[in-house]
Amino acid sequence: MENELELGMRERKKLRTRKALIAGALRLFHDKGFDETTVAEIAATADISARTFFSYFESKDDIVFYDAHARLQRSLDLLGRRAPGESAGELLRRVLEQSVFSVADDTDFDRARLIESVPALQARELHLLFDTQRRLAHALHRACPAEVDLVEAAAMVGALVGAIKMAIAASRGRGDDPGATEEAVRRAADLALAGLNSRDGNRAAARNP
Repeated sequence: MENELELGMRERKKLRTRKALIAGALRLFHDKGFDETTVAEIAATADISARTFFSYFESKDDIVFYDAHARLQRSLDLLGRRAPGESAGELLRRVLEQSVFSVADDTDFDRARLIESVPALQARELHLLFDTQRRLAHALHRACPAEVDLVEAAAMVGALVGAIKMAIAASRGRGDDPGATEEAVRRAADLALAGLNSRDGNRAAARNP
């Protein structure tokens, strides 16, 4: 029992330290700039050594994308739990609502602006985005094998993600605040999903003339 309590305390301490590193790093990136901030400075915000920092993150880049894996995994899990009778377009809508909109946090807007200002982070984001879309397309195809082949699944995921990314760029380009950007994302998603749902409806009509 004592070992379990000690283990639980250690895990909670690690989680607190990780959160402190994230908060401290993002604050430093905002105040000093990404390239100008050192690992030692980030580590100091959580009262740990620079060496210990690498037990939590492999690099400064990883902090900026600290939740990318968890968000992707949530989306994949949702795609794997398709409801009876749910079309591919409806499934994507549910995934979007439950794994993107519902988990957005206060750091998203500032992190996006940071990424836009640092070429190395832009490159990292493009790599992650490509891998994310590839894995989502495979998961959508597995969830709806009778409705979409892999190419169609890839096109559907790409259309939705592309619409969202371009809406974000356009919204920020005209100086929108976070609330207006979120509204732009929802409008773009609605437009993309309307097209996907129209496709599902046309296929159903063709099967049942």
